[in-house]
Amino acid sequence: MLQLLYHGQIATFILFAISLIIAFTFHEFGHAYAAKYYGDRTAEQLGRVSLSPLAHLDVMGFLMALCVGFGYAKPVPTNPRNFTSPNASLVVVAAGPIMNLLIAVIAINLYMFGVNNGLEMFAGDGPGVFFTGLAIFNLIIMVFNLLPIGPLDGHYILPYLLPRKAGIAYQVLNERYGTMLFFGLILLSLAGLPIFHFVWVLGQSILPYITFV
Repeated sequence: MLQLLYHGQIATFILFAISLIIAFTFHEFGHAYAAKYYGDRTAEQLGRVSLSPLAHLDVMGFLMALCVGFGYAKPVPTNPRNFTSPNASLVVVAAGPIMNLLIAVIAINLYMFGVNNGLEMFAGDGPGVFFTGLAIFNLIIMVFNLLPIGPLDGHYILPYLLPRKAGIAYQVLNERYGTMLFFGLILLSLAGLPIFHFVWVLGQSILPYITFV
């Protein structure tokens, strides 16, 4: 995204930065709200059941996202012992990516509705850049977080999809090596290898399938 600044596209950079803030905020809000819904008030007591970006953004993580394309928000703390359902852990973890998908669906269809109906507020390049960027960033963050490796949401979800023994074996391996492997792949990506290029491609390729208007 820094390339936008190098080329003088300051307005586009700002719009994309706002899109990232929204994507990070709603992702973490999804986790926090789901945890509260299932009886765990840990996140709520820390002010995380909120749509304020200040409750969720990590300054360093956000700057990393802007500068190098990899970033993070503040993790939402939970206490599974407080959950009121045996499936709560799965729902709480999935709530973040699901929230990103929901924001993407709303953003792109709201924009297309406005364009198709000639609404003035959607005219020009600015709204197109913002709403399309908002949808794509949310899809990319969703796909990235669903990767079943290291600390990402996907590593919590995958064991539910595997046979019991395979799920336990995977959890053991990921606890031992997952985070190290994850950061190793990020370093290789920053060194120029297109390790996570498929995440960008897949995220963007989903857009036509969620555009209904």
